[in-house]
Amino acid sequence: MTPAIMSCMRDEGAHLLEWLAYHRAIGFGEIVVCSNDCTDGSDILLDRLHAAGAVTHIRNDVPPGTAPQASGARRALDHLRGRAPWVLHIDADEFLNVHLGAGRVHVLLAQAPDADCIALGWRNFGDNGHAAWPGATLPHFTRREGPPAPDEAYFKCLFRPDRFGHAHAHMPTDPRVADPVLVNAAGERIANGQLSATAPRVRFFPVGKALRLDHACINHYGVKSPDLFSLKRARGRGENTSGAGKYRVGSQWHRRANRNDVEDTSILRHRPATDAALAELRALPGVAAAEAACRAWLDTARLEAAR
Repeated sequence: MTPAIMSCMRDEGAHLLEWLAYHRAIGFGEIVVCSNDCTDGSDILLDRLHAAGAVTHIRNDVPPGTAPQASGARRALDHLRGRAPWVLHIDADEFLNVHLGAGRVHVLLAQAPDADCIALGWRNFGDNGHAAWPGATLPHFTRREGPPAPDEAYFKCLFRPDRFGHAHAHMPTDPRVADPVLVNAAGERIANGQLSATAPRVRFFPVGKALRLDHACINHYGVKSPDLFSLKRARGRGENTSGAGKYRVGSQWHRRANRNDVEDTSILRHRPATDAALAELRALPGVAAAEAACRAWLDTARLEAAR
């Protein structure tokens, strides 16, 4: 069995295939996407991919007052238990970047064969000076923050789905084992108290030990270009049903995430394999047409928002 990915998405169709192709190229197997309330046609694109066996698409009918992430995570974990030894829980703007060896996920997992959860620090990538969406993420957004301040360090996790009852956006919770083994990306054990928190948490402590960005990290493209960032207000937040005000150019969150301090092209060593995987995906029945519809929707939305 190969490691899997789980993700909750809404209106990410224009970005989906690049994200999917990249993670297939670095060694992930099943990729489970829970979609909800899509208006861009990404649910249709996911249906086409599902029919071809390229993803597992779960339509996430969110109960009133429930956060889409919480509902989708439960559905995805229920599906993956017993099917995948490890799962990475990430969003459509997040890419695992392994700096070890050939940069594939199995190299990272080999660092921690006895772990239940691997903490992966975020690296925020900024707008790279783009005023408008250039059409893809990885080749165009290559500038990021330097070392993050401890109170601005966020984490995502690779974890064993059979060992946890639930997962928030940044880490699993409700451990099913008495003392889950939590390690950093170098395989060094760190304190696991946050895994038992009843409310969502975003970082592990001590932050300096938990961060091993030299071994692996999550490239977080949460800003991209200003026109795309502004569209996030309409989409809303996945972890709660309000608070979309953070998606405003110049907001405190935008300023913190829009970092362009350091050039970092390390992820582009996988570009040939990603391009090959993209070509394979677009050759699947109905996929290219469904992606084109999502891109057309995005172009229209960008123009309308600019008026």
